[in-house]
Formats: sequence, C-alpha cells, structure tokens
Amino acid sequence: MLWIEDLRSYIFKNEQPWKLIDPSYYLSPFLDVISSDGVPAGATAVALSSVLKIMKLDMFSKRTPGAREIMSNVVMAVTGCRLEKTHPVTEGAVMMKILQVLAAVMRHPASILLNDHAVCTIVNTCFQVVQQSAHQGDLLQRTARHTMHDMIQIIFSRLAEIEVGDWENSESDTEESIDETGYGIRSAVDIFHFLCSLLNVIGIVETEGSPALTADEDVQVFALVLINSALELSGESIGKHKKLLRMVQDDLFHHLIHYGTASSSPLVLSMICSTVWNIYYFHRESIRLQLEAFFVYVLFKTLNQGYSVLLQELALEGIINFCRHPTFLIEVYLNYDCDPLSYNVFEDIGKYFCKHAFLSGGGAQSGTATWLQLQAFDGLTVLIHNIADNVDKQQGMSPKGPYPVEISEYKPFWEEVVKDDTNFETWIESVRIRKVQKRKMMIAGSHFNRDEKKGMDYLKISKLISDPPDPKGQAMFLRYAPGLDKTKIGDFLGDPSEFNLKVLKEFTDTFELTGLVLDTALRTYLETFRLPGESQKIQRILEAFSERFYEQQSSEIFVSKDAVFILCYSVIMLNTDQHNPQVKKKMTEDEFIRNNRAINGGQDLPREILSDLFQSIATKAITIFGQNGSVIEMNPSRWIQVMNRSKLIQPYIICDFDSRIGRDMFAAIAGPTVATLSAIFEHTEDEDIINECIQGLFAVARICQYGLQDSLDELISSFCKFTTLLNPYASAEETLFSFGHDMKPRMATVAVFTVANNFKDSIRGGWRNIIDCLLKLKRLQLLPQSIIDSGSSVDKNMRLMDLMADSVKLIAEGLKNGYSDPGSGSTSMIVSSLSVDDNMNTTMSISLFLKLGEVLRKTSLARREEVRNYAVTTVHKSFINAEELCFTPANVINCFNVVIFAMVDDLHEKMLEYSSRENAERETRSMEGTLALAMEFLVDVYLRFLKVLVESSGFKTFWLGILRRMDSCMKSELGVYGESKMKELVPSLLKKMITVMQEKQVLVPKEGNDLWEITFIQMQWIAPWLKDELFPDAMG
Repeated sequence: MLWIEDLRSYIFKNEQPWKLIDPSYYLSPFLDVISSDGVPAGATAVALSSVLKIMKLDMFSKRTPGAREIMSNVVMAVTGCRLEKTHPVTEGAVMMKILQVLAAVMRHPASILLNDHAVCTIVNTCFQVVQQSAHQGDLLQRTARHTMHDMIQIIFSRLAEIEVGDWENSESDTEESIDETGYGIRSAVDIFHFLCSLLNVIGIVETEGSPALTADEDVQVFALVLINSALELSGESIGKHKKLLRMVQDDLFHHLIHYGTASSSPLVLSMICSTVWNIYYFHRESIRLQLEAFFVYVLFKTLNQGYSVLLQELALEGIINFCRHPTFLIEVYLNYDCDPLSYNVFEDIGKYFCKHAFLSGGGAQSGTATWLQLQAFDGLTVLIHNIADNVDKQQGMSPKGPYPVEISEYKPFWEEVVKDDTNFETWIESVRIRKVQKRKMMIAGSHFNRDEKKGMDYLKISKLISDPPDPKGQAMFLRYAPGLDKTKIGDFLGDPSEFNLKVLKEFTDTFELTGLVLDTALRTYLETFRLPGESQKIQRILEAFSERFYEQQSSEIFVSKDAVFILCYSVIMLNTDQHNPQVKKKMTEDEFIRNNRAINGGQDLPREILSDLFQSIATKAITIFGQNGSVIEMNPSRWIQVMNRSKLIQPYIICDFDSRIGRDMFAAIAGPTVATLSAIFEHTEDEDIINECIQGLFAVARICQYGLQDSLDELISSFCKFTTLLNPYASAEETLFSFGHDMKPRMATVAVFTVANNFKDSIRGGWRNIIDCLLKLKRLQLLPQSIIDSGSSVDKNMRLMDLMADSVKLIAEGLKNGYSDPGSGSTSMIVSSLSVDDNMNTTMSISLFLKLGEVLRKTSLARREEVRNYAVTTVHKSFINAEELCFTPANVINCFNVVIFAMVDDLHEKMLEYSSRENAERETRSMEGTLALAMEFLVDVYLRFLKVLVESSGFKTFWLGILRRMDSCMKSELGVYGESKMKELVPSLLKKMITVMQEKQVLVPKEGNDLWEITFIQMQWIAPWLKDELFPDAMG
C-alpha cells in the first residue's frame, strides 16, 4: 500500500495541470498489478476499474509527455493479464473489465499514438475473449463481440485519413512499423486478413440444445458482420490502398463464393449477399470477374439447383437488391451480356425472375402465389420499370429506328473496345455489335456440334473469324463459345494438320497457369475438352500443354518442357490405372515415383512433388466436367484463373443509360417477360398483383416504342383475351355476367384501351384484337350511350374509322420493315429462310387488312347516312393506303370478293328492301346514294389494281362479276318511288372502265378474244347505246 501513499503525495503536492503530468506516474502501479502473476482476480478487477476511470476522464492527451509510452504499456499490461483461477463468475467479471479498458483505450484521443502491433494485439485479445466466453454466459460474449465491433469501426473509419505509402506498393508484408506515425494501413491490412481467415473456419462443434447455427457458421456470421462494418465505414478508401484492395478481390471474394454455395445456413448466405453488395457499391470498378463469378456460382446456382426454398428466397432477395441500384442492370448488361467471353448475367437474371414468378393453373391454389413467386414477380417489375423509367428520361431520342445492328466487317470478338466518353456513339455501336457477335457464336456452336465444317463456315459467313481463317479466332471460339461438344473440341485440337496445330497452340495460350501445380493445371486444361482416345492426338495435346506450363511455372523445378511432358503422360496413365475398374492391380506410390526417375534432365524430381501428385490423382480422378455446357464448381484452380484473367481485362465499365441499349436489354428477355406477365394476370386473384401486372403492361409499352412492336402486340393479344370479349363460345349473357361480377375483365379492358390511346404508333397486329373488343362491346351495348346515339357519336365513329384506315399504313410499314426483330430474335428465327418469313408476313398483313375491310363493310349498313357514307369512303381510303402491301392477283381478287363485292351486294339488297316498304322513300334514296358511292369506289379501285388483276388466270370471271353487278344496278326498280338514279351513273362508270382498258390494251376488239366478246355481249344488256361510242370499229 506504500506506493498508493507515495502516489497521493506526489499528485496532490504537484501544482502542474494534469495534462502536463507524465501518465506513467499514476498508471504504472495499476498496470503492475494487472500484469503480475498470482494476483487475486478481485484485485485485478479493482486495478482495471481504476485504469478504466482514468482513461474515461481524459486526464492526459496525445500531447502529454510520455503519452505514447503509457498507451503502449496499458495495451501490453491489459492484453497480457494473467488471471488466477477462481470462481467462473469472478473470471467473467475481470474479462468484462478487460474489454471495457481496451474499448476505452481505442476511444481515447491518444489512441492514434498506438503502433500497428498494439492495435492488432487489442483486436486479437478481444477475439480471444469472444472464444473463451462461449461457456461463461451470453452477456460476456455479447459484450466481447460488441467491443470488437466498435474497434473495427474505429480502426477502419480512420482509413480515409491515411496517406498511401511505399509499403503498400511492395510485396512485403513484414516491414516493421514506425512508431512516430501511429497505427495505420499495416494494422488495417493485418486485421482485415484476420477477419477473412475467420471465414475459413472448419470443424463443427456440437453443443447442447441444437443451436440455430453450428459453431463454425456462428464465427462466419460474426466475421461477416465485422467485414461489412469495415467496408461501409472505409467506403472508397480501400480502393486507394492496393494491399487491402487485393485482399478484397482475392481472399475475401474467394471465401464468399465458396461458402455461398457450401453453407446451408440462410443467415450466412444473407450476410454474404450483403457483403458483396457493399463491395459492389464502393469498388465495382475493381471486381468485374469476381462479381460475375458470384452471380454464376452462388446466386444462379442456388436458384437453379435443389436448394431449400428459404435459400432460394434469399438468393432472389440478393439479386433484387442489386437490381434496385440505378445503373446496375445496364452496367451488368454491358460488362457481361455484351462480352462474348462472359456469361449472360442480365439475361439470366430476367429469366430466373420469370421462371420463379410464373403462375400456372395447376401450381397456384385458388390464385394464391408463394412467397418465392411474389419475390420473383417483384424483381421482374423492378427490372421492367428500371428500363422503362430510364427510357423515358432519354430526352430528344426518337422512338423511330433502325435499332437492329449487323456485323458489316470482321472484328476480333475477343477484343474489347475501350470506353471513350469523347466518342460515346461509336462505343455504343461497338458494344451492340459485340452482343450480335455473341449471339452468332451460339448459333455457330450449334452448327459445330452437328458438323465441325459447317460450324467453322458459319463463323466465316458471320464475320466472326477472318477469311482466310486465323488460328487465334478459331481457338478463341473453341475456348469460350458456350455449349460446345467437348469430344469434338478434343478431336479438332488433336488433328495433325498444320492449321489445327496452330489452333492448338493458340488455344493452349489462352490458359493462365501461373501459380498452379501440375495436376491442378492439367485438370483445368482438360476440363475444357475431352481428351481423344488416339495416342498420337493425346501426345500432340500434352506437348502443347507442357510447353505452356513450362513457360509459366512459378519455380525452376522443371529444367525443360520435355520433363513436363513425360510427367504429364505419366499422370494420365496413373489416372487410368487408379480409376479404371478393369485394372485389378493398382500402381503404388513407390512404383509411380520409381517410374519417373531421372526424367528431369537426367535428375530426379523432388520426391514430395511426385508423392503429392500421386495422392491427388489417387484421391480424385481427372474427369471431364460440364460436358453439356452446365456450370461447374468453383475450385481453387479455377479461382486462380479468374484472378490471373482479371489482371488482363478492362475494369468494370460504369455507364449511364442509353435507350438503344435499354431496347436491346428488354429484347433479350421480352419473350419470357410477356409470357410471365400474362400468366400471372390470368391466374392471380390478388388485386394488388393485378394492378402490378397492368403497370408492367404500361412499362412494356413504353419500352416497345423503340422497335419492339412484336412484343407489345403479343402482350396486347394476351390482355385482350383476359377481357373475355374474344371468347367465341361465350354467350352475350355469360360475357355480361363476367363483366358485372369479375373485376379482372374490366381492368384488362381499361388497360388495353389505355395502351391503344397512348402508344398507338407502336401497335401493329394488336389492332385486330382491339377492334374485335370494340365491336363486341358495341354488340353487348356496353359502350356509353353517348358514343352510339348522340350527335357527337358520329364524329367519334368517323375518328375511329379514320384510325382504322390509317392503321393500313402501319400494316404496310410493318411488312416493309419486317415483323421479326433481328436484334432480339431467337436462333431459329435468325437461321430461318428469309423467303418463308416474307410469305408469313405478307399473309399476316393481308389477313389484317381483310379484317379491317370486313369491319368497315358491316359499318356501311349503319342506319345513319353520314356514318354509312363515311364507312364507304374509309374503305376506299384503306384500299388506296394498301397499295404498298404488294398484292398478288389472287390477293386482290380475294379482297374484292370479301369486301367490295360483298358491300355492293349488301347495299343493293338493302336498297331494294327499303323500296318495298311503305313510307320509306327517304331511306330508299339514302341507301341509293350510299350504293352510288360504293359503285364509284369499286370502279376506282378496279382501275388502280388493273395491272395486277389482268395477270390473274381468273380475270375473265372476275370481270364478268363486275359487269353483272353493273347490270343489276342498272335494272334496279324502286317501285312507287320512281326511277333509280343508278341508270344514269352505271353507264358513265362503265364507259370510264372500258376506255381505260382499251388505252392499256387490256380490252382489244377482235375475233377470238374471249374478254372482248364477253364485254360486247354484256354491253347489249346493260347499255346498248354505248356500243357505237365505245366499239365503232366492231359495229362497222
């Protein structure tokens, strides 16, 4: 107790301020107690409390003399505290005090004087307490974890203030710290490395009560929490420090990807997704290949294979969180989907959303979706609205095309184009061309699997390789084209021709084998193709591999490539010996080593290398993975390839939205998206989901303005079906009941007409369904009475008919531009015959035109004269607009029969019907006027298409049909209502037609001409007085 009396005497007699007194005077006695052996736990606790109080009172600052030494001594004493074994409760109380003191040290203003070693010791001590407290109560463990969390936050929040030093650019991690600078990047690197190592915990410790997390998973989650804090607080600062950034790129990401698939814990997967999101947010420019690997090997794999529903939900949630970032989708599309050497990450995201959101009648119970389906649907709507909203922001961009791009010249598909902000348009076009190259590579792969020669020929035709072929181009195709037959690749590479040997050399040079041991490198190499069975082919392939491995070996073990070749051949033979069931007597390790004596330039290879090779091959055979193009596992050798390749490619591209890219993005997923929206709308009964589907329809319409009319037509056709108006088997009563009692048909109807009003220029074939819906609503008397009966209804009907006539121009434009989308079409569409597509498009166009004509023909019988006459005029206008539809003679005659002849016949019949009624003179004369318009229209259209009609073999029959209708109108009797005005009109029309036919040498009066004879005979019945005027020579 004497030292306490001396301390009191010194402190209270000293008139200096506390900030100027050396802290060692009043702290050293307590530190001696803490660090001494054999001191009771109670005394240690009192000393720790005293130190804690002094630290909290800030009795000294970083400028106080001796502050640096005393801070170091406090850390040394507290972290080296030796407890006497007493009661567990007392031990726990002392450990709690240790944590509190260490936390106070790190929060103290003088903590910046601590060196890196001291800070690392503090963190390590806290973690030891975390481990030791597992059996000493939940409170102590929680406190230990909270303290360690606080320390990580304090350390990494200083990262932005730390200057980049030369040590970070060196490869050494052992340089001693300089006390004058305080703790900094070295401690951050060591602590971050320690946190990453915690993810690699092995060995599961069973505890009582079956905890929610096993011991190793509990440590992993704790480590992930700390890593997340470090990433969030350091922000972009990690990117300035190369050693930290390399650790994030390599160690951390490797662990995240491995345990993302290896762990069955939902909490671990959730934390991993959160960690990757933080890395993406701050450092995405540095993790291009790592991010791709995470999506492919973790998220997509979890969604694609037999994982639990809970894990699939977490994987979906992780993807959706990424999609909510404003530029994530377009950046992913540009970095991966437009790179022929990468996976289609964006396209797979869209397809997985559609796959898991899809509702079917058998899968949904009473229209109820599972949580997984709701999540996927939410992700799909986020994706659609992201594209649509960004398209809307593109001010000054016209919805007009052309949007599809074509490959006009050969450009190596494996060479990236550097993003240049000064010439953004050129870069965008080059990116879109690379996407087309990638699509054509898949087609070439399909051809290659059926016939190697056809596949290579398609590469030349598509300008994917040069002509004459370049070995590197074919090698890159064999290396990176997805879904190629591994056996065919092996046979091609083993071929002895000079060109194939060059391809083999280029193919092998695509592998980065630096840092790989021989068996791992050989496995990596042989995973990309199946080794041929012929010994000479095997030899050629192994020679190429041996040369590459020898060039890139990280040590000088092998003196020549021949030594590598001999050992490779020996490994292949060992693989067969160990794993072929027909081999009964297996080779031993000693025999394998003996067989490979003196192969290294006359010297033996180190025994441990040969022993490791034998054990590796005996334990796991060299096999061919991914034979059908399936995703293979991420293993250490593949990760080394990822890291080696990441040093060669461009950084992750950061780019703002562009409407052309947005159009291409949606085109890649348009088919599944439209099908999914339709299926969900059909099978769900949830009003909120129905509204989301309708909003999705509007978003799709906004995107489809940019050259994707086919997708909009398909979606409109589906929604028109949901209106129930197009059901041919439903009676009027059933349809009315459906409209009255079911909200969905009414919402679908409103949605369809909203799209038709706002996006009419983007609709092509969908107009047919929209018009059918309108007509059905009219028949059901569901249209507002003001539209049908009021004076304004005439104007509305006329506007509607104008719209129908104008739509013929759109049909012609669609035929001219083609209904298919070369930028987004499927493989079958691309390789199909162009002539077949043209015929299909023409047939569709004529069918749509006939449907419009039939609707207008029926309208020509309306009661209102102005509507009737306008319908005839509109049909006339439609035929004029349809001249660009490339009618064949048969098409023209069919249109006349279905529309014009039928309309004239109906009007003539209606006129005669009115003439037989009493007090119907006004109606009779009105119908006669409409018939006169129809006859004039018939003559005009006939003369417009005369050149096409005369080419038909049935032209004489067709002409006779016109003459007979002229005769019927000429002889019309209106009874008590007097003479028909048709007797004045028909001769003038007949004269007009025959005059033109004579001028064009279609009708020539001579013997043996059947057409002239038919005309001459019919003239005698219709208007005999015209014969002298029209055929003077014949009469003479």
